[in-house]
Amino acid sequence: MRIGLLTEGGYPYATGESGLWCERLVRGLGQHQFDLYALTGTGTPRPLPPNARLARTADHGGPDCGPAGRNLLERTAFGERRAARRAYGRRERRRFVEAFHRLAVGVCGEHPAGPGETGNEAGSAFAEGLYALAELARERGGLPGALRSDDAVRTLESACRAPGARRGAAAAGLPDHLAFVEHLARTLRPLSLDWYTEDALGAADLCHAAAGGTTALPGLLAKRFFGTPLLVTEYGVQLRSHYLSTAGTDRSAPLRTLLAALHGRLAAEVYGQAALLTPGNAHARRWQEKCGADRARLRTVHPGMAADRFAEVGEDEESGDPATLVWVGRAEPAKDLIALLHAFAEIRARQPDARLRIVAVPVRDPGSGAYLAHIKGLAAQLFPDEAAGAHAVGENPVTFEELGGPEAPTLEDTYASGAVVVLSSVVEGFPTSLVEAMFCARATVSTDVGAVVEIIGGTGLVVPPRNPRALADACLALLREPERRHRLGAAARARALELFTVEQNLAAFRGIYLELLSHAPVRHRPGDGVPFAHPAEAHVPGSWAHKAVAAGTGAPDA
Repeated sequence: MRIGLLTEGGYPYATGESGLWCERLVRGLGQHQFDLYALTGTGTPRPLPPNARLARTADHGGPDCGPAGRNLLERTAFGERRAARRAYGRRERRRFVEAFHRLAVGVCGEHPAGPGETGNEAGSAFAEGLYALAELARERGGLPGALRSDDAVRTLESACRAPGARRGAAAAGLPDHLAFVEHLARTLRPLSLDWYTEDALGAADLCHAAAGGTTALPGLLAKRFFGTPLLVTEYGVQLRSHYLSTAGTDRSAPLRTLLAALHGRLAAEVYGQAALLTPGNAHARRWQEKCGADRARLRTVHPGMAADRFAEVGEDEESGDPATLVWVGRAEPAKDLIALLHAFAEIRARQPDARLRIVAVPVRDPGSGAYLAHIKGLAAQLFPDEAAGAHAVGENPVTFEELGGPEAPTLEDTYASGAVVVLSSVVEGFPTSLVEAMFCARATVSTDVGAVVEIIGGTGLVVPPRNPRALADACLALLREPERRHRLGAAARARALELFTVEQNLAAFRGIYLELLSHAPVRHRPGDGVPFAHPAEAHVPGSWAHKAVAAGTGAPDA
């Protein structure tokens, strides 16, 4: 089977977790041929296995294309606006305006109907406009410039002022319209790619998008133009990421309304057209259902993680300091390390020998350094350096380390150093640190956010978020009861090995690929030969087979 794997900012260019699952998928399903279509691919791609090739790479100019990409787009935007009028004649301009008007009506219209309801006229208008623009771009090109043209701005303004438009859209002004069409031109950049030909996505038996939103756009068009079934895997819901993003905090309220509506409509269309959706957890599944996804086409597939690296630690239940708590993750406000420090202050008051290791994963975000510095300052205030005697050097019970450094060289060493792993987040999707701790047979104390309960089941303690007292009580309960801690750790390891390994992930997708192909219509491509032109006996070595084929009878001689 030939799989068109659609990625954005990930495999085969990314080196982090975003590209790991794709690489494991490609290498684990060696019986299939993977053609990689990468959006925003920069740098040197990693080596690919024999069953994979990099078919196409494109920079769609999305909002995460980086400062250099944004500056280049800004320099070319004015030229594209001027070229748009020259690129399209009168007929094409009329065709563009009609299509863009339908899309703008879909964006500016009121919220869509819920799952199973009717009357979603705005959602239908958005889909009609989107596919009309895609067909225009495929036939004539020039769509990026047209989307930034005066015609687009005037059409958008008319849709915002029309009766029945969203209240926030009606309040949008000219700066909001200009910013929106600029964002729209970047978002719809995949419509102008040269991927929609018989020798590209048209040759794929299945399109597998590694995320929703813009990443799945080429898959939508492949289904539209060639009838190729679309599979969408979301381990983190793109629409949720857009809602939680702080990148556009300086935008006006009307502009945020329009952008949220755009991404909501796009998500609903992707979910509606996908042959199957594979969310990575129940938390992502609930988001997809609220956006209109059909429950019958949802199949939860947990992400597969390599368990071998944690085997040695997981089999040694007695390893680790029995009075040490471990926290591992990115240092950012959503992790609520402030609540963790206040909880640890109460733990220290009731168990003075307790210690806390905060191991931060290195990130490139400059804002994370400021937050980590704030947390270090708070720890210094709450826990002054303590010394055993008048002539001893003071030591703080809270240590801050960086993963990969001399104190925490690997994840295995980090988890092995403590007795309990803590997660204090207020916002989470699928926290991989919990799964890693479970592989290491460590008992966990977590806040009830995201997919936490789904991950740990009954193998750990769960407390409400933003509740330091409850977090402290749960940690103390495990620190003071070694037998219970070991029992929960063993159960956690058994659960992780059953649900979250690479093997179970590959087995799930192997079955899904065959299921989707079995329900897809057979497509005869030129040069493939006529199916069943000769019976099976004609391929058996022997003189009768050669005579039958040479005679053109299609059957062996009697």
